[in-house]
Amino acid sequence: MEYLLMISVLVSFLLAVILIPKWISVCKKVGLLWEDMNKFGHPKTVASSGGIVVVMSFIFGVLAYVALKTFVFGGTVRALEIFALLSMVLILGIAGLVDDLFGWHHGGLSMKARLLLAFAASVPLVVINAGVHSMNVPFFGVINFGIWFPLVIIPLAVAGVSTTYNFLAGYNGLEAGQGILILGFLSFVSYVTGSAWLGIVGLCMVGALLGFWIFNKVPASVFPGDMLTYGVGAMIASMAILGNFEKIAFVVFIPYILEVILKSRGGLKKQSFGIPTKDGKLKMPHDKVYGLEHLAIKILGRGATERKVVYLIHAFQILFILIGFLM
Repeated sequence: MEYLLMISVLVSFLLAVILIPKWISVCKKVGLLWEDMNKFGHPKTVASSGGIVVVMSFIFGVLAYVALKTFVFGGTVRALEIFALLSMVLILGIAGLVDDLFGWHHGGLSMKARLLLAFAASVPLVVINAGVHSMNVPFFGVINFGIWFPLVIIPLAVAGVSTTYNFLAGYNGLEAGQGILILGFLSFVSYVTGSAWLGIVGLCMVGALLGFWIFNKVPASVFPGDMLTYGVGAMIASMAILGNFEKIAFVVFIPYILEVILKSRGGLKKQSFGIPTKDGKLKMPHDKVYGLEHLAIKILGRGATERKVVYLIHAFQILFILIGFLM
């Protein structure tokens, strides 16, 4: 009977599938359209900020889980942790929406503003003193951080992951696909390590992302916007903290760390897009590699297309997921 709780995941998926077409229709009517930078001529035809639907679908899916657990099964629910997690996703989602409204052409929010908002978003987890304060640090063994864990480690983790997840982006289906892979795996880790409730909450976001991905994959009819990337980043950080598997989450997140290192070569100012050609191919935009997206284009050579670049990055991500699975 406990498997009925998976209905909440279905709720998230169905809401996204139903609401995304309506969002696309509204965006076209009011002109909330963005350029598809990896298509020849950069057509301004794609609905913007679809992440707002993903976040709302996720929230109602989680609330469906809480309702089922409370009224159908009459069991206890980790309400404090769940609503702290929802609060964090909402705060970062709003920050992402503001960033979208400013527009990436104009630089969006400054990095300082993004970090401040990310630190503010970590407050819900800080005030409930989430997670276990001891961590097994390589070369140092088990370290008990004590009060510094909620006051320093949690804000740094939330700010770092949520802002960094936004770096590996800009291709149809990339952000949503990466979120499905990473959160799907972390939901599995949550389940096998005794946090089934966290696994279902994670799958609610996966369900919403799957519903969104249907319309976001190549060729996309809706873009995620920073509301989705910040929200997914917040989920990754919060699941690692609440599930106490920070080391596994770190390994899974290595592609994003590499992305930051590569983008740092260009002062964090080089865009991830390729140069689209009339035949649907992508060419290198720079002589040097300033991101995993550029590296994928270089590896694929003359056969590089947007779809192939996305799938190659997904394959690279799966490699680290397999390492995390072995751990």
